[in-house]
Amino acid sequence: MSEKYLDAVFAGGCFWCMQGPFDALPGVVQTQAGYMGGHVADPSYEQVCTGTTGHYEVVRIIYNPQLMNFATLLEVFWKNIDPVDDGGQFCDRGPQYRSAVFVNAQEEAMVKDSIAQLEQKKFLPGSIKTAVLPRDIFYPAEEFHQDFYRTNPGHYALYRQGCRRDVRLKVLWGNIP
Repeated sequence: MSEKYLDAVFAGGCFWCMQGPFDALPGVVQTQAGYMGGHVADPSYEQVCTGTTGHYEVVRIIYNPQLMNFATLLEVFWKNIDPVDDGGQFCDRGPQYRSAVFVNAQEEAMVKDSIAQLEQKKFLPGSIKTAVLPRDIFYPAEEFHQDFYRTNPGHYALYRQGCRRDVRLKVLWGNIP
C-alpha cells in the first residue's frame, strides 16, 4: 500500500456483498476480500467456514484520504449491514459472518461515537451488536473471492437475492437519510 493511502477494515457478513458498495465510492483505490481476527495464520476459506478459526470475513478498503474519509466509509458500512444481528448477516450464519469494524485508536473513538448516535436515534429494532475490534493481520482471501460481484455477476445476483439482503437493508435503512 502506498504511503499516500490509508486503509479500513470492515466485516459485514459475506465479503462478496461488501466490496461493491465501497468500490463505487470516489477515492476508494481498491477493495480486497479477506480474513481477520482469528488465531490461525493464513487461513483458507474452508478453514474459516468451519467457524472455529476466530476469523471474520472482511473487506479491506484502500482509499485516498484526499478524496475519501473514514467517516464516510463507516456510513456506507452501516447502510450495508444489519447491525442488530449477532449471529451472522442475512442468510450467512456463524461467527465468521458477524459484523465488526477493525480499528486503530483514532478510528475506535469514531466508531463508538457513531454507534452511540445510531442507538440514540432508536430507529433500529434492537441494540447494535457490531463488534469494535483492534486491527489485526489481514489475510487476503483466495483469488476466486476477489471482486466476485464483477467476475460472477449472475451467481452473485442470485446469492444476494436468495439471502434477501436488499429486502432487509431496505427495512432497516430505507427511511433513514
